[in-house]
Amino acid sequence: MPAVLTHIAMHVQDLDACVDFYHHYADMNIIHARPHKHGEVKWLAERGKEKEFILVLIPGGKNRPQDDGDFSHLGFAMESRKAVDEIAERARADGILEWATREEEYPVGYYCGVRDPAGNFVEFSYGQPLGPGAEDIA
Repeated sequence: MPAVLTHIAMHVQDLDACVDFYHHYADMNIIHARPHKHGEVKWLAERGKEKEFILVLIPGGKNRPQDDGDFSHLGFAMESRKAVDEIAERARADGILEWATREEEYPVGYYCGVRDPAGNFVEFSYGQPLGPGAEDIA
């Protein structure tokens, strides 16, 4: 059996702020919490995907602000361009929009970038060959 990617784990400085961010922007919810020497480790997942992929947030980390030229990111697919626009407007109002909406050649599609409370870039996209909308791409 091949290996299956099931989670990404990240140390974060402000656990509550990160949990709020991923809930507010990506509709992820806490599905598990366990004690840790710096508080609680929290597992977050999208509804219905709790056994497929999770984001593990571990307290006690340092923020890692990325340079503008560093395009490392977490990527979330959205169901439409309008949904990407709505995320971008919300992020602009919250002062955390890093990449204004833009369109790039296949397979990148339409996207924007937001900075989470730990300093990581998070992309919200539509038109990539994976996630919602992928079936509409020729």
